[in-house]
Amino acid sequence: MELDYIPDVNKFGENVVRLYNFDKAQAIMFRELIEDSIVKKKQKLDLSKVDFIEGRNCNLVLGIYETDEGIFTQDGKTFFCALTLDGYINMLKLLEPFCNKETKGHQYLYEVDTHTDFLFSPAGTW
Repeated sequence: MELDYIPDVNKFGENVVRLYNFDKAQAIMFRELIEDSIVKKKQKLDLSKVDFIEGRNCNLVLGIYETDEGIFTQDGKTFFCALTLDGYINMLKLLEPFCNKETKGHQYLYEVDTHTDFLFSPAGTW
């Protein structure tokens, strides 16, 4: 599984933080990580410390916030995913199809009006 940041993906100046190049087994491991670290233990999840995720040009830290803010950065290298506990519980549901069978589909992992989307895509496309 690889993680990268793609700036300016369209004429509106929107960006994408993308998890891609993975199979069903890695999707299951990622889902379990979110469920265990964030939902159950209420801890931050720093993806640079996850051995099966390779950061290409950025890092992403997932954490629980009081409101759903989406992904933000201050330096263009380290990104933070700010969602409520309910936002992460919904993310678990969005990850489920990737855990049930191999697929080439994709899914944005939250519905927040922000300039940076969080893309989950085995083939890397959208």
